[in-house]
Amino acid sequence: MVAAGHQATVDAAIEVLEDGGNAYDAAVAAGFAAAVAEPCLSSLGGGGFLLARPVQGPPVVFDFFVDPPGRGQPEGTPAPELTAATVRFGSADQVFHVGHGSVAVPGCLPGYLHVHRHLGRLPLERVVAPARHLAATGVRLGPDQAAVVRLLEPIFALTPEARALFVPTDRAFGDDDVVRHPELARFLDAIGDGDVHGFHDPSLAAAIAAQSQEQGGNLTVTDLVDYQVNERTPLTFRHANATVLTNPVPSYGGSLVARALGLLASGRQGDRPGSGARLHRVATALAEVTALHLGVGVDATEGAGHELRVPDPAVAAEVAGDLLDGGAPRPRAARGTTHVSVADDEGNLAAMTTSNGTGSGITLSDTGVLANNIMGETDLHPGGFHRSPPGVRVGSMMAPTVVEPDGGPAVALGSGGSERIRSAMTQVLVALLDDDASLAEAVAAPRLHWDGTWLQVEPGFDPVAVAELERWWAVNRWPVSDLYFGGVNAVATDGSAAGDPRRGGRTAVPGRRRP
Repeated sequence: MVAAGHQATVDAAIEVLEDGGNAYDAAVAAGFAAAVAEPCLSSLGGGGFLLARPVQGPPVVFDFFVDPPGRGQPEGTPAPELTAATVRFGSADQVFHVGHGSVAVPGCLPGYLHVHRHLGRLPLERVVAPARHLAATGVRLGPDQAAVVRLLEPIFALTPEARALFVPTDRAFGDDDVVRHPELARFLDAIGDGDVHGFHDPSLAAAIAAQSQEQGGNLTVTDLVDYQVNERTPLTFRHANATVLTNPVPSYGGSLVARALGLLASGRQGDRPGSGARLHRVATALAEVTALHLGVGVDATEGAGHELRVPDPAVAAEVAGDLLDGGAPRPRAARGTTHVSVADDEGNLAAMTTSNGTGSGITLSDTGVLANNIMGETDLHPGGFHRSPPGVRVGSMMAPTVVEPDGGPAVALGSGGSERIRSAMTQVLVALLDDDASLAEAVAAPRLHWDGTWLQVEPGFDPVAVAELERWWAVNRWPVSDLYFGGVNAVATDGSAAGDPRRGGRTAVPGRRRP
């Protein structure tokens, strides 16, 4: 089974499975394809994590998230400047930090190649082929992705390369528009043929670093050459007769989900799913982990000792969200992240979450690869921009997860959604493990999110239960479900799967294998 954020991403993984690939070939193929079909959410120039639970061998988290740039720069080099791009959410404006100064050292391409070398089975050329075809012939992004393109048009309008892809001259980007990316197709050809081994190749690294530094960025050749994919032991804990494996430190998403589940495990007797009492307990747990993240959060930068620290209150308030005139809450929802889950017929599981931030609006040299803006993401730098030492892995909320119930089918799942990842994952896991919901029911169920000021409430809950919530919480009722609440894509070893409609999630199962 495959579950991912776009049909073309799913199809790439299915094609590789049908050709005899395993779950890790399929996940890597899906990652390459998502860079074409989900360009606002993922890119070879972004970063991410893959949690592998192979049938043979121990589980492992491949950490290929981004590093702050600037290795090898002389001491005292000025911090790069960030470019402001204003994005309009309905009647509200939000300023995003983009441009060359926002680009972190990319990890997705090195990560995909590392996973393929260690766990893949098919030739790399075959794994890259679906994405190469999409880039060369074009892919229809569809309503979900097209809506994000329209939202982020001010960022894509920053450079001629991005404008050519996503900003039509005579109208807004349409749901049926097809994106063709010949430059990226040529780069994928070179990867599949073995002519390019990664951003660290000497000529490519020199070109990317020169472009960055000439235009106000801080990427260096040393950044690209010295970047390492880290293999980590998953954070493992027990909840409701199941073993849960998730993303460990230096990232904090898995730890916060574990904390929320631990809080919910104590005293859960007596309430029922969807009741006011249950929703209040979930909201209380989410509020505690939000306070941990925003108020006295874990310093998740690698090598920092994972100490508690108090961020700038003004920065924390910006992360939490603020108020429009008249007191209406303004949630933040444009962070670009996507997730793919794969289970093959041998029982191997892959859960992979990747992100490009909101994108920086630039491409890396002449590769066609859209660069991230993760150095300009407020929620990943609550202490302020450009304070993390170069080469120190940035922390993340991403939490690819595998669940192994006692005597039941194993499940691979994960979510996009920036700080809402912890809320989405907590509530889906509670539905699966505490309430015995099916995979589809757990993913489709309405969600809450505490943003530090407001309890954001998706439609679909019992109105009486929501009214009870309003006795304790400042509640913002959403009229419709939205990508704000995450996008959990999940598969299980019993053949079930669920794609989250909030972010265009799709699922499929391979048909007859080709000879």
